[in-house]
Amino acid sequence: MTKNTTSIRLDNHEKLCRIMQKQTHDKINDLAKQINRLEKILIGAAALIISGLGMTLIELLTWFKKIKVVFVKI
Repeated sequence: MTKNTTSIRLDNHEKLCRIMQKQTHDKINDLAKQINRLEKILIGAAALIISGLGMTLIELLTWFKKIKVVFVKI
């Protein structure tokens, strides 16, 4: 009898371990998806900031050229 109950307990333990391993694997996959989503958002935001700063620089350069022309005419 003890061999039989030991076998049953071992099988139950292995089933529980498999279930817990699958749950852990699913949680890790969900976290990986969330991290990928955040990376895409951060890359998009950084690209937006860089392009905005580039446009501001271009505007400042053209503004300085106009001011230089005005000062030269005076």
